[in-house]
Amino acid sequence: MSVTVEAVQGAIKGLVDPNTQVDFVSAKNLKNLRVDDGDISLDIVLGYPAKSQFDAIRKSVINAVRELPGVKNVSVNVSSQILAHAVQRGVKLLPGVKNIIAVASGKGGVGKSTTAVNLALALAAEGAQVGILDADIYGPSQPMMLGITGRPESVEENTIEPMEGHGLQASSIGFLIEEDAPMVWRGPMVTSALEQLLRQTRWRDLDYLIVDMPPGTGDIQLTLSQKVPVTGAVIVTTPQDIALLDARKGLKMFEKVGVPIVGIIENMSTYVCTQCGHEEHIFGSGGGEKMCQEYEVDFLGALPLNLSIREQADAGRPTLVADPDGAISGIYKNIARQVAIRIATLSKDMSSKFPSIVVQNT
Repeated sequence: MSVTVEAVQGAIKGLVDPNTQVDFVSAKNLKNLRVDDGDISLDIVLGYPAKSQFDAIRKSVINAVRELPGVKNVSVNVSSQILAHAVQRGVKLLPGVKNIIAVASGKGGVGKSTTAVNLALALAAEGAQVGILDADIYGPSQPMMLGITGRPESVEENTIEPMEGHGLQASSIGFLIEEDAPMVWRGPMVTSALEQLLRQTRWRDLDYLIVDMPPGTGDIQLTLSQKVPVTGAVIVTTPQDIALLDARKGLKMFEKVGVPIVGIIENMSTYVCTQCGHEEHIFGSGGGEKMCQEYEVDFLGALPLNLSIREQADAGRPTLVADPDGAISGIYKNIARQVAIRIATLSKDMSSKFPSIVVQNT
């Protein structure tokens, strides 16, 4: 009995992507299916990075297809194809960058920068090309967290090369000033400096650029949200009421300028005593999830209050680098996949499909 293309598609349709809960055929992940006298070859192409799960997906597809009568050999290749997605109206995409993800909080002290760098590292660990822009001009922290020292090079006039740390491309005002130099600048100067960092850094083929936004929702943050081509925003909060109050303001700010909210991360969600194992919700419980229900956005995950996260970031080796296979790294990777999956469902950027129209006087 010969195997048919329809039979193979039927076998794969019964398999559900463990991350999206949608079968591979309906999600249009199945590509290049070939059937040649019992020899089957096909590709599963995901729209988000998930390198750590490629082997499990490959094995599940092979096992499903081998159940068909008449099958001899099965070859399955699993990969990711990350596309550029649409941004705010009137804002152009950045050369060399497919998607920009703003990581924001309504207030400081909620662990936004630590979350941003570990989110970037988690996306990179799953196979994406990732950069990080430290948008906090007054208090840049990414140079320390990434363990990067020195000054960026300038190969071409009016451009700088991104610095590199742990596989990430990075740009920060912290690379250009002395470590203890205060930035005594007014808002317009800060906004101008940040735009220069963003647009004059020669980003190299990034799937995602994580922007570690400054805390708050003032003029600087609003201007950035209007001028930076943001694909989606992630809000970081803690469970306590005062943090949630400010996080709501950050969420509404992005809504006003037409930036989709990818979801909310609850940081410092719970504390587990290292001596006795007792778990306690120091800052309250369920605040992040309640906010998600209130505004109908996705809850991306909860991170614990853990001494190692702070120590590792301060030492220039964030959790994804210091303990890549640990439980906390697993949480970051799961959150990163959820972010990437939600980005993949947004409208695609179509600007490259249309030719530029130039009007000239003749």
